[in-house]
Amino acid sequence: MEEKMAKSKSNENQGYIVPGQLFDKEFLKQFHTQDDVDKFMNDLHARLYEQLLDSEMDAHLGYEKNNNAGDNSGNSRNGSYTKRIQTLHGEADIKVPRDRNGEFEPIIIPKHEKKGMSLERLVISLYAKGMSVSDIEDELRDIYQVNLSSSVISVITNKVTQSALEWQNRPLSQQYMIVWMDGIVFKVRDGGKVINKTVYLAVGLDKTGRKEVLGMWVGKAESSSFWMTVLTDMKSRGVEDILITCTDNLNGFTDTIRSVFPQAATQICVVHQIRNCCKYVVYKDLKAFTADMKEIYSAPNRDLAAAALDRFEGIWGKKYLYAVRSWRNNWDDLTTFFEYPIEIRQIIYTTNLIENLNGKIRKYTKAKLSYPNDDAVKKSVYLAISEIEKKWTQPVRNWGIVFNQFI
Repeated sequence: MEEKMAKSKSNENQGYIVPGQLFDKEFLKQFHTQDDVDKFMNDLHARLYEQLLDSEMDAHLGYEKNNNAGDNSGNSRNGSYTKRIQTLHGEADIKVPRDRNGEFEPIIIPKHEKKGMSLERLVISLYAKGMSVSDIEDELRDIYQVNLSSSVISVITNKVTQSALEWQNRPLSQQYMIVWMDGIVFKVRDGGKVINKTVYLAVGLDKTGRKEVLGMWVGKAESSSFWMTVLTDMKSRGVEDILITCTDNLNGFTDTIRSVFPQAATQICVVHQIRNCCKYVVYKDLKAFTADMKEIYSAPNRDLAAAALDRFEGIWGKKYLYAVRSWRNNWDDLTTFFEYPIEIRQIIYTTNLIENLNGKIRKYTKAKLSYPNDDAVKKSVYLAISEIEKKWTQPVRNWGIVFNQFI
């Protein structure tokens, strides 16, 4: 008995506890070949993963299995499904729990993956989902019974910085059909005070119809001069041609694009234009105002759109001169989409795609109220982008038709 306890303590000092019975001679007699050992270890891995998944579900729901605390909680367990995973000793079938609301996202074995997650990948995954170093430390201890110091977690997450740098400087394709560009603002400490900084993002649509984040660049308030830096960097990394760019109505942005990619068609986001025009319209006029404005951008061609703008000016020009003037001043870049078939128009007349990306980045980073420096915000945004891009596996809708029309 003392010998068994000594062995148990010895293994405990290595960071985990192994029951002394595992080294009992009677227990070991059942193993005659390497295959017997592999089968046992495979089963052990499978049962261990099932226990960890059950612990994750407990944490997700906020109560343990068969506990009455879950009654009328709004969500509960909903059985399990079988998943085949790959362990170090072969394949194994495990039971993965699920919840009624379908909100459970396993971490130790993520959805669509067949391998258990290493501790390092687990830490990075938790960090990517917006958890702080101290939060990760608590999560590992409470759910997985793993004690990992804050300094070790920081070392692991700092490895992401190098990955982000390599990703940012990777070569890009020579040509992109469409490139959407927009900025997202974060609070970052700079010079002893917290200020707003912009993360500039560009998303490209390649010849296969798949989306790709081309990079991220951190600067102060969004400006056309900094976008010049972004476009120049993209060109130095191999981009030779962009067919269409989609941007917001930032002053001087279009001229900046043309100076770097002179042959690119430029489309100002119509949705941004609508928002800007409605900003100063009184509520009682808003419904009629937007209905008349819709006739401009929903027209079948540019000539009819111009006629609709004339009518719009006749009705609202005196009361809302700014709105009409804004359409007139940006007419060429607001109506570029009329030069293309309807399938392409639906993709390019708005920057909704990149705004959707920004919204998902916000979801991952919402727990961070501010960042200590530029590197910290880059690391966080890079991890969010990595998670988001995992789901960008299919080309855009009707890509075969769209691509033939581009040709």
